[in-house]
Amino acid sequence: MTPDRSDHWDGRAFHNVHDRTEKTLADVWAWRRKSQRMPWPAWIEDPPQPLPLRLAADRIAATFIGHASFLLQIGGRCILVDPVWSPRASPLSFAGPRRVRAPGQPLAALPGVDLLLVSHNHYDHLDLATLRAVRRRWSPPAVTGLGNARHLAKAGFQGVPELDWWQSTEVAGLRITYVPAQHFSARTPFDRNRSLWGGFVIQAGEATVYFAADSGWCPHFAEIARAFPRIDLALLPIGAYEPRWFMHTQHMDPGEAVRAHQALGARQSIGMHFGTFAGLTDEAIDGPEAWLAKARTAAGLPPEAFTTLAFGATLDLPAD
Repeated sequence: MTPDRSDHWDGRAFHNVHDRTEKTLADVWAWRRKSQRMPWPAWIEDPPQPLPLRLAADRIAATFIGHASFLLQIGGRCILVDPVWSPRASPLSFAGPRRVRAPGQPLAALPGVDLLLVSHNHYDHLDLATLRAVRRRWSPPAVTGLGNARHLAKAGFQGVPELDWWQSTEVAGLRITYVPAQHFSARTPFDRNRSLWGGFVIQAGEATVYFAADSGWCPHFAEIARAFPRIDLALLPIGAYEPRWFMHTQHMDPGEAVRAHQALGARQSIGMHFGTFAGLTDEAIDGPEAWLAKARTAAGLPPEAFTTLAFGATLDLPAD
């Protein structure tokens, strides 16, 4: 689908509206050449968590699979967002960011998938092997952003609605709105920003969940709050922030994530996008959670206002 020209589409490529800073290949090489990457463990064995159960329509739940992959439940529906169960977030089986812990729950343990949401085309969010497995098991309807349906088609998903920012669709008894983020897209050196990136607002009646996917700190969070005054649960990225000179436009640090939580006016937030794939970022594996705890305290927030989940754990809260 080719969109009309807009504030974020110039007829050839998409772009950010609040900060149009673009990193070049020279910047990437400079980062890799000067990287002071903190060492990560080769493997972490997480304790097993209770299997997620399908909940009633009056509950909201989030099961943390790892990185940005969640099973969300709202309105009695199960929604799988940005699922990646593969060993690497990479087009290659032998190179690229590798998983240092197993997915928090086996794919087969999920209580169902009524809807699939894919936020953008980066390999740590759009994994074809996982999408093929999801289609074979449940064949759910899917929703994504402009220009991304062609990737889902490679996994067998046909006729997937593509949304522009602020567009909505009704599917699986839910209202899905694709909302802006400050990020970028690419799966090869030749398709940079040819497809759109964004987050999702998921509504079942008055109950509302916001999945931010990837984003730098920007005015989009206040804009989303104005459009959706009630956000029961927000899933916000807190990792992949080092080095700041390279990452700050596209990835929030935990302090900025706390500001985003406040700007959204979310009832509760969960941190994500951390502690899963070695090689995506330079910070220590435990850096995001430690910084989040300090930033939350500095902002005067109680621990439960913005927390993280153990890998495989489920947060369950009432929808009213």
